[in-house]
Amino acid sequence: QVELVESGGGLVEPGGSLRLSCTVSRRFFSLNAIGWARQVPGKEREIVASISWRGDHTYYSDSVKGRFTISRDDAKASVYLQMDSLKPEDTAIYYCALDIHSLGPYYATRTVADVDYWGQGSQVTVSS
Repeated sequence: QVELVESGGGLVEPGGSLRLSCTVSRRFFSLNAIGWARQVPGKEREIVASISWRGDHTYYSDSVKGRFTISRDDAKASVYLQMDSLKPEDTAIYYCALDIHSLGPYYATRTVADVDYWGQGSQVTVSS
């Protein structure tokens, strides 16, 4: 059974910061790429950040590049998304996304079609 448990969502003012965390069942964490996706009502879910299982390759969507930082801690079987300079358009439900069929140790997942397991979702609201 694969479990992805998220924490850290909430309400923040524009320009503020939030940090999302996701803990994964330990046996499924190492050797797999992992990332974060987001979805707003009426739009498709999109990957915003991901990291290879080696931890040395990352992917960021253009909309978050330079503001969000993804990291992983294999000892804790956890992945984090540090979100800085938040904008109202970052408001969405954020999902932890595990890819167990990663295309090698340097691959960071870029599409939702490659995601095998999802977290429960965390609401992030950016508003004054």
